[in-house]
Amino acid sequence: MNVTALVICSVGIALAFLGTVLVYLAALHAGGHSAHALDWTSLMAGAHHLDPSVMRLAFALLVLGYGTKVGLAPMHTWLPDAHSQAPAPVSALMSGVLLTVAFYAILRFKAVVDLAVGPAYSRTLLVVAALLSLVVAASLLLAQRDYKRMLAYSSIEHMGLIALGVAAGVRLAIAAVLLHILGHGLTKTVLFLTSGEIMAAEGTSRIDDVRTLLARRPALGGLFGVGLVALLGLPPFSLFSSELLMVRAEFQVGLGWVAVVAVALMVVIFVAVVGHARKMLLGASDTTEAAGPPGWVTTPLVGGLVACGAIGVFAWPLSGLLLAAAHVVAP
Repeated sequence: MNVTALVICSVGIALAFLGTVLVYLAALHAGGHSAHALDWTSLMAGAHHLDPSVMRLAFALLVLGYGTKVGLAPMHTWLPDAHSQAPAPVSALMSGVLLTVAFYAILRFKAVVDLAVGPAYSRTLLVVAALLSLVVAASLLLAQRDYKRMLAYSSIEHMGLIALGVAAGVRLAIAAVLLHILGHGLTKTVLFLTSGEIMAAEGTSRIDDVRTLLARRPALGGLFGVGLVALLGLPPFSLFSSELLMVRAEFQVGLGWVAVVAVALMVVIFVAVVGHARKMLLGASDTTEAAGPPGWVTTPLVGGLVACGAIGVFAWPLSGLLLAAAHVVAP
């Protein structure tokens, strides 16, 4: 991670810590015991007694702080550099796991804040951050020249979509968010690991310098192409199901106009990513390349995409688990 990312993320964690301290202070003033003031069960049970003004300030700091780690705009500036410059396995870990772990903290605090001050406040903050993230991702993906940075900006897009789902707040939306987190983690892990193999084989991460990949390196080109299909939310992959459910939930709670704007920005992102992928993957080649990566490399990557597709087609075994988990923060 470069120095800029280290500084920005450190400031973000400091703001999140300050927000947590304010929640602890509000819990103490509401009569909570110091040893259990930050216990989730105690916070949820006594949320109606927490000082609304303190909780509003606390949640704003928490969204700024953890939102920095999540990569929500305008705190996103560290993410493209860090994810594109890190080794492929590190990029996969950061994008597929680290971002959503930080969002988990926002999700848990939002449940307490909604009980303390009502859902409108947290919904407004998250909608603004989500739409701004989608605008940033769409505008910068159009002119992107590096395929690893393209994947990084796609992470900003998907964190924005998750923020919209969390803003909706109903149980259906939260279950869809959890499904989206699972699908995004699988897909982005496969794509970053595949991008590392492409970079090792081609010696560059520039989109313009990688051509006719499907003809020259069919295994890598096929994995990258199918991974992008999954990432763009096309059926049968799970991101299609989760995005559809989140849009449905947003209409249910009166955020239909937000869903329409988000879908329009997703169309722009779709066009941008497909344009970049076409340059990299399609075309005929007269040259013969060396064999692709060994089976022990490609097999788990294929397995990740198959798992993502299977979850999209057979989501019903997970529905009970997802709804039960959603009940914790959307009772």
